[in-house]
Amino acid sequence: MTTVTVGQVVAEVVGEGAAVVMIHGLGGTSNMFQPQMAALSSYRVIRLDLPGSGRSPRPIEPLTIELMSAAVIRAMAGMGVTTAHFVGHSMGTIICQQIAVTQPSLVASLALFGAMAEPTEATRQGLANRARLARSGGIADIADQIVANAISAHTRETSPAAVAFVRESITRQDPESYARTCEALAKATAVDARRISAPTLLVTGDADTVNPAGVGQALADKIKGAIFSSLDRCGHWATVESPRESSQKLADFLRRVDR
Repeated sequence: MTTVTVGQVVAEVVGEGAAVVMIHGLGGTSNMFQPQMAALSSYRVIRLDLPGSGRSPRPIEPLTIELMSAAVIRAMAGMGVTTAHFVGHSMGTIICQQIAVTQPSLVASLALFGAMAEPTEATRQGLANRARLARSGGIADIADQIVANAISAHTRETSPAAVAFVRESITRQDPESYARTCEALAKATAVDARRISAPTLLVTGDADTVNPAGVGQALADKIKGAIFSSLDRCGHWATVESPRESSQKLADFLRRVDR
């Protein structure tokens, strides 16, 4: 495994073969895709920490979805990637969609976990409130809220390690960077998903209260040929709540696309 910094992005790179680029959501890091690494052993896997998240530094300029998308594109160019399979979670799915529309030749396929087109108005207000809480020293409170509301009851009861991972992922974020990421997501606007031409898989937990299955299905309906699939008793953090099932669905999809 190699850790590289390209512009505003820190990435972990491992393996050889077709490139798979993995983009986390709000409060996540490259580590949220660790459970999928064994299933992707035949690929060159590039896991990113978005600007202001994880190990990537807080950018000087205002943080926006467009800036994050551009940073990913520059990172791909810096690593010599001309086409890749893109895997995203939550906010990362919006970035994946933007890249698929603006740089279609770069995207061989999309796999979107807990996907959305853009936040609802209620979610936008909630993100603004969360940004204020982060700046006031409430990052641990935010983590507890996410554990209580974004993870399924089944996961909380049966997988304490997954719960601990999610809480740690949130509490280790730089509070100001996290607040700015909340604000960037709150301002996100949907792309015209009908312009996405890459093969697309959407996977949503059936107990996801952040972006419910209906949200993913509605997005899938706009993308020609898209496949929608759900995960039983799984909340919003699908890759760590249902690691085996998520890995299997992703691996099967990539095998079909690579035929």
